[in-house]
Amino acid sequence: MNFFRTPPTRTSETRFMQDIRRELGIITMGEEKVELSKIKKKCEKCGHDEASYYTRQMRSADEGQTTFYTCTKCMHQFQDN
Repeated sequence: MNFFRTPPTRTSETRFMQDIRRELGIITMGEEKVELSKIKKKCEKCGHDEASYYTRQMRSADEGQTTFYTCTKCMHQFQDN
């Protein structure tokens, strides 16, 4: 046995959990978990025609929401303002 094995870093643990959530289609915003909806949207990277999405108010209330997409095939993330 190797007792001097380096424990995983906090960053790698966080990254691992983010990968699992993304694969399951779940994102975490604070304490609130949100299941992502799917839509027909062409991926800018691979051309696949389905993406999950969520919206968020990024600027002041008089501006429109930003829509964030994640391709369900290659997991590429892109957005519409």
